[in-house]
Amino acid sequence: MTYQVSHFINGQLVSASGKTLDIYNPATGKVIGQTALADHLIVEKAIAAAKTAFSSWSTTTPLRRSRVLFKFKTLLEAHSDELARLVTQEHGKTLSDAKGSVQRGIDVVEFVCGVPNLLKGSFSEDVATEMDSYSMRQPLGVCVGITPFNFPAMIPLWMFPMAIACGNTFVLKPSEKDPSCSIRLAQLLKEAGAPDGVLNVVQGDKEAVELLLTNPDIKAVSFVGSTPVAEHVYQTATQHGKRVQAFGGAKNHGVVMPDADLDQAADAIVGAAYGSAGERCMAISVVVTVGDTLADELIKKIKQRVDNLKIGPGTVPEVEMGPLVTQAHLDRVKSYIDLGVKEGAALVIDGRDYKPKGQENGFFMGATLFDKVKPEMRIYKEEIFGPVLSIMRVPDLNSALKLVNEHEFGNGTAIFTRDGNAARTFANKVQVGMVGVNIPIPVPVAYHSFGGWKRSMFGDIHMHGTEGVQFYTKLKTITQRWFKDKQGADFGMPTH
Repeated sequence: MTYQVSHFINGQLVSASGKTLDIYNPATGKVIGQTALADHLIVEKAIAAAKTAFSSWSTTTPLRRSRVLFKFKTLLEAHSDELARLVTQEHGKTLSDAKGSVQRGIDVVEFVCGVPNLLKGSFSEDVATEMDSYSMRQPLGVCVGITPFNFPAMIPLWMFPMAIACGNTFVLKPSEKDPSCSIRLAQLLKEAGAPDGVLNVVQGDKEAVELLLTNPDIKAVSFVGSTPVAEHVYQTATQHGKRVQAFGGAKNHGVVMPDADLDQAADAIVGAAYGSAGERCMAISVVVTVGDTLADELIKKIKQRVDNLKIGPGTVPEVEMGPLVTQAHLDRVKSYIDLGVKEGAALVIDGRDYKPKGQENGFFMGATLFDKVKPEMRIYKEEIFGPVLSIMRVPDLNSALKLVNEHEFGNGTAIFTRDGNAARTFANKVQVGMVGVNIPIPVPVAYHSFGGWKRSMFGDIHMHGTEGVQFYTKLKTITQRWFKDKQGADFGMPTH
């Protein structure tokens, strides 16, 4: 029996007649539901609800907003298993991975519970005679979040709790591939005491996105997705006067030095490359080995681990890698493997025809490994977003740095080494936003900020942490003076 996923506007589920899209269980390949697609009337209704709620929510004290978020955090923890099941049901990733992603979202909610302290301004006494200056951070208005399919709970939780903690109201447009989590999050926030209209959820496709990017009542847009779409979102929204952070694609390199512990490095690489079927913007998709002998040894260890990799439905406890999200995405990933063979890369492990027993209709493929990949190959230059790992060989650390720095993406990277000087040199010189030292997926914790460089991000302010507060607020500085005696006019430039 299928289910329907609708919109959530002004505190209520809103069904709408019109276009729908099928929702699939990736492990079975079967349709399990339909999601509504918003037209302009639904989008405008959501924005209007958020705009109306802003007038009172923005003047609610930060302490009261914080108390709502504390209750929301408690509810998220109580319902974390339920949220993880929704993620696995519609995305396909393993339950353990889904639960971990929900927790990383809860971590951000926990951080923003301290918003009264995060919003504190500064004060300077006597900047001139009997003159003081102070600053404050104030909310922007109605903000929008457009989130991807790979983290249907975590990434929304990186956006809207921060925005509403700062006094804004929010319209969330989740991926139409796995929309159910967004509705459950909105219901839990309402249960926590958030007024109607503070968080609204609009299901939709490109039409809904374009309406959100151009509506004059929207003040800020946060986006996560592919680089071409991120660039379009950034250009369109900024042209319409909005503040934008748009996070795009990645090609994350893991550099393995000759002194690295190869067993530890192989474990880390296999988990980072094939976890969540490679559908992570922080997945390691390229391993750069310093030396040919090292590459040969590392490939042997990776093959041993891939041979024992348990692939199947994400609900099965021992499974380590689930299916891809849709048949179309599976076909896309397979086409890149075809391309890699055509380009001349050495296909060491071919996962194209893998099907778990009893799951022949699911969107599964096996782990895939290429060796001797060259910088000019498309399988190196482009984001595949699947369980496909490429090995590249370089003679030294400087060559590895040059390779990483010349790539158009700069999201995440890692180095595996026992040499502190090599690690320090790499961390200082690499042109990438997030760096791991013997850490394969260096996603910052909630009180630091997430974001890449180069064409992995469009905009200037990163996500969550203290930069998240900056993104969702505007700075106001007041200079004041209280006269004791009547003063004459001063026609000069104030120099203090």
